[in-house]
Amino acid sequence: MLIADDDAINRQVLAELLKPEYTVLLAKNGEQALERVARHMPDLVLLDVMMPDMDGYEVLRRLRGDPDTAQTAVIFISGMDRPEDEANGLKLGASDYIVKPFNATVVMARVALHLQLVRQRRMLERLANVDSLTELANRRRFDALFELEWQRARRSGRPLSLALLDIDCFKQYNDHYGHPAGDRVLRAVARAAGAGLRRPADLAARYGGEELALLLPDTDAAQAYQVAENVRAAVAALQIAHQASSAGPLLSVSIGGATLDAHGAESKAALFEAADACLYRAKQTGRDRVAWRD
Repeated sequence: MLIADDDAINRQVLAELLKPEYTVLLAKNGEQALERVARHMPDLVLLDVMMPDMDGYEVLRRLRGDPDTAQTAVIFISGMDRPEDEANGLKLGASDYIVKPFNATVVMARVALHLQLVRQRRMLERLANVDSLTELANRRRFDALFELEWQRARRSGRPLSLALLDIDCFKQYNDHYGHPAGDRVLRAVARAAGAGLRRPADLAARYGGEELALLLPDTDAAQAYQVAENVRAAVAALQIAHQASSAGPLLSVSIGGATLDAHGAESKAALFEAADACLYRAKQTGRDRVAWRD
């Protein structure tokens, strides 16, 4: 958590109170508080209202105005004890308001409460963005990150690669082995796909049915092709029998992909369509292979 207060004694007292239980960062003014929130993304900010140059209200306004910090939990700790002061802070989006001189037991209890709320919110957000069968990101999460990474790639000029993966002859697998077996296979392929991603920003998502999407920011075509080939090989190495497949006796996947052009002028839809066209080409040319846009 971050403690932002221009009074050194207040910072020290709060830090000594909280350090046995939490990792504590300190800021002595509003600008420093904003910089440290942006850099460290704390779970909770204890924010003084009356600070020079930029008061706590303005700090909170800026936090709420930035999508990256809009959800950061903030507790005001202030010597301003009028009801209207507390109401103003809560209207701006503060999670709580503690009046100085504060009681240590009250501070610890409210900090614990709001951190528990943060954990619960993050758990709900995770559940809302995870496919329950594969435990990969779901379509909603993929769409949101695809938009974000596409915008970032256009601004920076860095590459963005997208791959679409389809389990070969999956309908025939379900018909031959049954849907429970099909679900197990889908989970196994999802694990192989997720394990094949190495960078923290990479994303494997269930796009729909037996189709997965791999989003690879800052990854050029050659690198992305190798990632896709590694995933294809990992699925083949599972050695899952598929007697009903026209691609071979073992379960396999086909993957198609494309990389955002160097000028970043391509739309999201065009990039997706290019990856989808390559997936179709991989299927049409024998399956169990990777096809990438030249």
